[in-house]
Amino acid sequence: MIYHMISKSINFEKKIMFGMNQEALLAMMQKTSAESKERLDEKIVHGEAGGGLIHIEMTGNRALKSLKINAPLQSIDKEDLEDLLSVALSKALEEAEKLHTAEAASTMGQFLPNFM
Repeated sequence: MIYHMISKSINFEKKIMFGMNQEALLAMMQKTSAESKERLDEKIVHGEAGGGLIHIEMTGNRALKSLKINAPLQSIDKEDLEDLLSVALSKALEEAEKLHTAEAASTMGQFLPNFM
């Protein structure tokens, strides 16, 4: 009898926590996640270094879209070019991470109201 009562209580708590249909919730979460990924794929962030000498564009999902070097390669020292590329890439990645974090929080907020 006690086991039956505890079991009913646990099942009731699961229904409250996960809703009546966990499969439907999972499908909705997967759909929302895919939509979020599509939105991030459409957003472009930029990173620059050397006063615009190096310009990088990437998506919110951190996929490189373009890399522009706005000077003849012969005029740039190898180590300087590497440093400029690193700075521009870091800036673009930082912006992409901000977008990604905001999108993830928004998506999770649909399912966990007090998330972030």
